[in-house]
Amino acid sequence: YNKHNSCYTKNMNILYIGSGFVGACSAAVSADSGHQTLVFDIDERKIKLLSSCDRDTIQSCLFEDGLGDLLIRNKERVEFTTDYGKVEKFLDDCDAVFMCLPTPEIGETGESDLSFYFKAAEQLSDALCQRNGGKQTKYVVIVNKSTVPIEMVDRTQEVMEKAGVKNFGVVSNPEFLVEGKAIEGSIRPDRVVVGAWNEKDFGIMRQIYQRFSNSATIKYIEVNPKEAAAGKLLANFYLFNKLAVCFDVIGRACETFSHLGFENIRKILTTDPRIGGWGFYDSLYAGGSCFIKDARSLTHQLQTAGQNATIVNETYLANKRQLDVFLGRAEKDACLNWAGKKVALLGLAFKQDTNDIRNSPSINIVNHLIEQQVGEARCYDPVASEWFTKLFPASQQVEYFKSEAEAIDGADVVIISTDWPQFRNVADILLAGENRPLIMDGRRLLAHRYDELKKAGFKIIAVGSPLLTPPLT
Repeated sequence: YNKHNSCYTKNMNILYIGSGFVGACSAAVSADSGHQTLVFDIDERKIKLLSSCDRDTIQSCLFEDGLGDLLIRNKERVEFTTDYGKVEKFLDDCDAVFMCLPTPEIGETGESDLSFYFKAAEQLSDALCQRNGGKQTKYVVIVNKSTVPIEMVDRTQEVMEKAGVKNFGVVSNPEFLVEGKAIEGSIRPDRVVVGAWNEKDFGIMRQIYQRFSNSATIKYIEVNPKEAAAGKLLANFYLFNKLAVCFDVIGRACETFSHLGFENIRKILTTDPRIGGWGFYDSLYAGGSCFIKDARSLTHQLQTAGQNATIVNETYLANKRQLDVFLGRAEKDACLNWAGKKVALLGLAFKQDTNDIRNSPSINIVNHLIEQQVGEARCYDPVASEWFTKLFPASQQVEYFKSEAEAIDGADVVIISTDWPQFRNVADILLAGENRPLIMDGRRLLAHRYDELKKAGFKIIAVGSPLLTPPLT
């Protein structure tokens, strides 16, 4: 029994359009909640991998802890398809359609590319008009799950009405998931945000999220659709801004003035409860599919509406500047000439626990190395190499290795780009070798070994530290 809308809860029929990170993870959790779930995508390879019922195969597609196990455990309730005929049949009894389409930035404009969304929405609108033999008797909510512009709910409504769709509602239900922890975050979220205009749509969403809507530990927040969409964009900007302040102000101060230990400065700051502890990770870059894109989108929307977006744009620029400064320090601080050098690049994913390379700093790093005419870029990542080779196929200049030790062997420079925990042991590999390559630690993963490495003769460029050099003898 559901106290919110005075009806018995029931399992729902839910359609997901798009099987990427958001769609696949959300669908898996819906199936785990007891709902009958259909996932449609035009990418045949992705659908085949996600349908395989083999954990390793699923992981090769989306490296997300727990996703494979959840899909296999709920295989009777979740189906992946490229057949739109199945979608049309499913719509006869469908309660909700979740739109999980990519909305990338158009060039460097900040504007969101909504072409994938509108193509899917128009196809869906035609199919919805035909449901129930054209009578459209079944009420359905269309749920914007991907990050979309604040006023997107109006545009979705317009697409549906223009096609003649009846008996429907439009809802905003943004995801706040962290890649690498998306399944855990979907099963035990800190909050669920639902934006709707009326009680009927709120009621349907409460049934979909019945495991959360009455929870004593999860904040279930009901707002209007524009507030929900804006909340997602603003939350991502705020987090992105905290990282940029850490890089461009706190980290830069520690790089500039002697005797400032980043970890000690962090301790002073984070013990103030007003400041909080999240975001104090000095890094060479904040990548991924969300922060950059959403900040750019927010800038574009504010400026289009005639508002100033300087702080939002400066956050974006500070992040770009961080990577430029980091790479530039090789020449400026260590007097390195990149030409002809062998460079080990450790980490290709934008962060640990994922094979996602979108906005990975390693993309810009490899472009920089090619431009500087290095002899070899020797790349290694535990899970992302397959995807990276699509951007940079193996060649004489760009090579891929099966371990960090192989990539490091014979290198003149070692760059740590991704915060994979296993890279904390890179110091042991370096100390065991005879060479003394320049270490460029873009994640401060070796901070606990800097003194030892310096004494062994290594020069170190690390975010959040001035140039670290061997002691004078």
